[in-house]
Amino acid sequence: MLQEIKDKLNNPWREKIQFFDTITSTNDVLKQLALQGAPEGTTLVADCQTGGRGRMGRTFLSPSGVGIYLSVLLRPNCKPTELMHLTCASASATCSAIEQAAGFRPGAKWTNDIVYNKRKLAGILTELGLNQDGTTAYAIIGIGFNCNQQLRDFPDAIQDVAGSLKMVTGKETDRALLAAKMIEALYQMNRELLSDQAGILARYRQDCITLGQEISLVRGDEIRHGKALDVDDNGALVVRYEDGTIEAVNSGEVSVRGMYHYV
Repeated sequence: MLQEIKDKLNNPWREKIQFFDTITSTNDVLKQLALQGAPEGTTLVADCQTGGRGRMGRTFLSPSGVGIYLSVLLRPNCKPTELMHLTCASASATCSAIEQAAGFRPGAKWTNDIVYNKRKLAGILTELGLNQDGTTAYAIIGIGFNCNQQLRDFPDAIQDVAGSLKMVTGKETDRALLAAKMIEALYQMNRELLSDQAGILARYRQDCITLGQEISLVRGDEIRHGKALDVDDNGALVVRYEDGTIEAVNSGEVSVRGMYHYV
């Protein structure tokens, strides 16, 4: 598949791609490569992950033959506070890649799930490493796609929320094409990541299906209900609670659910 991806890609990251039939986690392995000095644009693509991860330590199922799992290394020269919008930026890039590869544009459930018709098609995990002076040493963007699964392929416990590109389009997804479009979308995103934060967040607001919805925020054992009003300039979700108070919620603090559904 490596050559297929390269044949569909034409940017400077093309020669920095590594492909694995099986890997523990593309994010975990890329993190080790980052610490060893791997250059920006280093990309790991896998057919299967044995230890795929999502936010808050959740597992991301990564079976072979039906999905594509990739991670890209960035070397932004900035403070970590300047990358608060990284997951939002990555989500809109993912929506664009799916649109180009599969012919429809999904939405983003704040902050890192890619969804369509209330089913999760892809998940994003962004991670940062810091230098001793507190500046950003690296950023890793990991994305896992459900490409060609049928509903019966998912465990019973998630069949009400899981989906795949094939379930939407009714046809097989070209996984090499999707990987190429994703790498290209992240390459373009990276070019404006620090220079056009306002434009990136404007696009994310258009993609974010959470806005305007009644939601539940789960923070530890606490559950609060409210309405998602906006995404602020740092990518935080602005929520008005039932008592009228308004709070900007950061993605590392809570899980967001629809009041009665997954989205």
